Amino acid sequence: MGKNSGKETFSNDILFFGLFSKALLFSTYFSTDFEVHRNWLAITHNLPISKWYYEETSEWTLDYPPFFAWFEWSMSWFASFFDPELLKIENLNYASPNTIIFQRLTVLTSELLLFLAVCRFLSTFGYTYRNKVIATLIYLSPGFYFIDHIHFQYNGFLFGILVLSLTEMMKGNVLLSGALFSVLLNFKHIYLYLAPAYFAYILKTYCFTTGSKNKSPSFSFYNLVKMGLVVVSIFIISLGPFAYLGQLGQLATRLFPFKRGLCHAYWAPNFWALYSFLDRVLIQWYKYLGIGLKSEALQSATRGIVGDISYGVLPTPTAAHTFQLTFLTQLPFMISLFRNPNPSRFIGAVVLCGFSSFLFGWHVHEKAILLIIIPYNLLFGKSEVNDHFLMILSITGYFSLFPLLIEVPETPIKLILFTLWSSIILGLAWRRRTNKSFQWIEWSYLLGSFGIQLYTSVLHSILFDSLKYQFFPLMLISVYSAIGVLYSWLGFSWVFLTNNLK
Repeated sequence: MGKNSGKETFSNDILFFGLFSKALLFSTYFSTDFEVHRNWLAITHNLPISKWYYEETSEWTLDYPPFFAWFEWSMSWFASFFDPELLKIENLNYASPNTIIFQRLTVLTSELLLFLAVCRFLSTFGYTYRNKVIATLIYLSPGFYFIDHIHFQYNGFLFGILVLSLTEMMKGNVLLSGALFSVLLNFKHIYLYLAPAYFAYILKTYCFTTGSKNKSPSFSFYNLVKMGLVVVSIFIISLGPFAYLGQLGQLATRLFPFKRGLCHAYWAPNFWALYSFLDRVLIQWYKYLGIGLKSEALQSATRGIVGDISYGVLPTPTAAHTFQLTFLTQLPFMISLFRNPNPSRFIGAVVLCGFSSFLFGWHVHEKAILLIIIPYNLLFGKSEVNDHFLMILSITGYFSLFPLLIEVPETPIKLILFTLWSSIILGLAWRRRTNKSFQWIEWSYLLGSFGIQLYTSVLHSILFDSLKYQFFPLMLISVYSAIGVLYSWLGFSWVFLTNNLK
């Protein structure tokens, strides 16, 4: 009774703290994603599915896979009890008080799936100190506060499915894990970034049966067919109606809009942020030397507009280049996992596939940093060196989300959350003795984020007028954070490839 009571107390504590603290953010600033999802509620509620991926009254057209469209449809039936006007397609940018309450509530309640996922993780692997830390790191992640409960999205719900899938895989329920991941892909296709790790691990551990001491593992055609039937069935349920309507081409156009350009409006802190920054520096150097450049290249890549960027000095990457670079950087981890598979190394490969896609992918959103941080948290406590890079990535990654919260009233909130989180994560590092191995340059880098924030939020507006170098602060945060993300990738790659994950 005492042990069960302790488990229930811990679960209730993080649940109620999470619900209460996130509910306090209902009245905060929200981004255009709020209108995106209001519009999707209206589309799915009012139109037959044959028109879902053609409707374009709003510029924020439906561009998530069918399962997420059905998720919006299911929520729309409750929306009318709060404000029927929000379900009118023509009511663009509609945000009545009741609409705000309803949409904020949908994020809060759907995120309960993430809570159930961490509870499943705890019940599977035990309520140890380490596992309680992992559950807290995931459920109370600042990323969900920033992106879902202020900026406005449904990442908590989606990561709940991912954590369930990863938990089942670590437990050995490979078929169920694969099914959950297939469901997730049909909610949001960005999780394709993680698919190579799933492919390599399932192929080796599920499609090859372990032989006796005198026999090598043999390929199981039966298991391959079984997994294939499960995955294909899920995709048929999702895509079948649109295949019947002859709309798969239109669906693909919506899901993969390659015309949006290499960099997102706010630069993700990845390799291309550093690449773009270097090109801008070289442009200034060429101008100083009097070397002619193409006129279109002189437009700043930091202007904050989604679209193609013309590089002035460095070669301009294409989508094909980014896909090739992403795959080539994922390949060593897939091969290593296939040769030496175990649950921890599977999670590590998931993290590293997310790293590669985030660092080298096409039109990466800064919010995609959660694809790395959330699964990485499952490896907390595996080794001191592993925790070392997890701490650096967590602090750097969450700092990189600051440009999403652009309004002044939200500044104290993000600073308080970030400072508390950094203190907690470094406290955990101290308990693990990890931060004793921090070098002075690493400490200087982490503490420098506060200096960057001071400049971007206060000093820049004092030094320059409102229009001059207006996107320099965004560039500065992206480039600064990209250094930490790239450093963490290199460090964790070394941890993974040297088999330091047991």
